[in-house]
Amino acid sequence: MASPRAEAAVTDPVNDRVGPAVTGRRRVPTQARSRRKVEHLLDAAAALVVERGVEALTTRDIAEAAGVPVASLYQYFAAKEDVLLAIAERDMAEMDAQVVADLAAEPALTLEALVRTTMGAFVTVYHRRRAFVEIYLRGRTNVAVHQFGREHNARVAQLLRDVAIEQGLALPTLSPMVATLAVEVGDRVFQLAFEYDDDGDPALIEEGITMVSAYLDRHTAGSVS
Repeated sequence: MASPRAEAAVTDPVNDRVGPAVTGRRRVPTQARSRRKVEHLLDAAAALVVERGVEALTTRDIAEAAGVPVASLYQYFAAKEDVLLAIAERDMAEMDAQVVADLAAEPALTLEALVRTTMGAFVTVYHRRRAFVEIYLRGRTNVAVHQFGREHNARVAQLLRDVAIEQGLALPTLSPMVATLAVEVGDRVFQLAFEYDDDGDPALIEEGITMVSAYLDRHTAGSVS
């Protein structure tokens, strides 16, 4: 999936502070060695995000933490915002894999189980990927990350709608808009649940599961015999 592009960033040449706009320019490595190097840079950046927060992060910090020259980082990323986007892309891909695995393991899928399993899979990855919580759920100042998140939500909505229809939980007449709104509401629930709690407020998440399930049930109840 191609990364969304945004307008060029305006950076502080001293501290590499980047505003809401980003370059969106980065090289995608094809060789295994280069991919490992990029993963190492992303892991170093993610650790710094958890330790210091998004705003304090600089490309120089990332390079130092990874033990490479800054020039090596710029081979793959034009600015720190591109690093943040790459982390978000990687972690969202992990979420997709977790959702698919957890749904496949669900013995008896119901509409409520579909919502609970999906949201639970996201929480599982949030716990593994603390930097994502800072970058996406708490930050949202990066235009490209925000846009990629919206596009990811749309893909998740399409996946869940397809599963619901295939499993007989909903008819094909279930609106894509309804599925997308349900995912967007769940996204907002996570933002609130993780705003001050690194583990996510479980009571708030449970209420979110109930709310999204009830909303979808309203649009599917009685549609399937």
